[in-house]
Amino acid sequence: MLTRPKLALDETVNLLRAAGEQTRLRLLLLLSAADLTVTDLIEILGQSQPRISRHLRLLTEAGLLERYQEGAWAFFRATEEGLAAAMVHDLLESVDAGDPQLARDRERLEAVRKRRSEQAAAYFAKNAGAWDELRSLHVDESRVEAAMRAMVGDRPIQAMLDLGTGTGRLLELFAPIYQRAVGVDASREMLQVARANLDKADLSRVQVRQGDIYLLPTPGGQFDLATLHQVLHFLDDPAAAVREAARALTPGGRLLIADFAPHTLDFLRDEHQHRRLGFSHEQLRGWLEEAGLDLLDVKDLHPGAGGKLTVTLWLARDRRMLVAQPQLNDGVLA
Repeated sequence: MLTRPKLALDETVNLLRAAGEQTRLRLLLLLSAADLTVTDLIEILGQSQPRISRHLRLLTEAGLLERYQEGAWAFFRATEEGLAAAMVHDLLESVDAGDPQLARDRERLEAVRKRRSEQAAAYFAKNAGAWDELRSLHVDESRVEAAMRAMVGDRPIQAMLDLGTGTGRLLELFAPIYQRAVGVDASREMLQVARANLDKADLSRVQVRQGDIYLLPTPGGQFDLATLHQVLHFLDDPAAAVREAARALTPGGRLLIADFAPHTLDFLRDEHQHRRLGFSHEQLRGWLEEAGLDLLDVKDLHPGAGGKLTVTLWLARDRRMLVAQPQLNDGVLA
């Protein structure tokens, strides 16, 4: 059995000092459940902005919180990786969830989540007509999702990255197989929708971040699965996005792309900001190979009666997996 690495004594004491205060412990519990802003935390805890900010700074400096920017807003989240995170997770697990103060915190957190949900509903209502028009043109989305799940399979993975996450739907779809996940999108409005959906699905091991798809706000080589679902046709340089997605993969990690096959619906350029009218098998294969990925599978999903757009799925794997395998030289293991 593998033994978990241990923290040094001084480091353990410093972490306990950082966490060992009532407000900071409450913050850690809240930020283990959701990504929240200072404004959210002021509303939940009923404390002043300077006080909340000071506690957040101490926890962040101790490595117990992550801070990331989204436009003018800064979001905080409990750190999920490393020995410090493991120790704090064990500490939080030992806290009585039935404590009256913590129960009030959870009630106020639910009020924040309800507000997010209402904002998301308003955004959907405003844009529903355009989305309904697009959905009517191609194969039913449930069929696309079923094909994506079948292509990826049910083998558990450690980490997933969804690029252009939109509503966060793929983060929900693949939740049964990953330990943690990150969604990235350039639109703050869509991230509000995604957070509301992930809150509703109770997926606390998922975070969404605002970021540039050509320069991701996540470290490279960290994800076993990356996805690009109906994203590439909006981009001026889709090949660069494929390369950046490949950079995020672990050796042997996989990239799943879902997008339109070539078509002639020019109105999508003007009315829906599509930059590309679909992609051929050969075009995507070339971009994947240039990014250091080997194409594993391709599947075309043709529309039903009245539909005009075929959805194609491409699944590729980082070829560094092959390099990492032991080599046999004249029958001798190298």
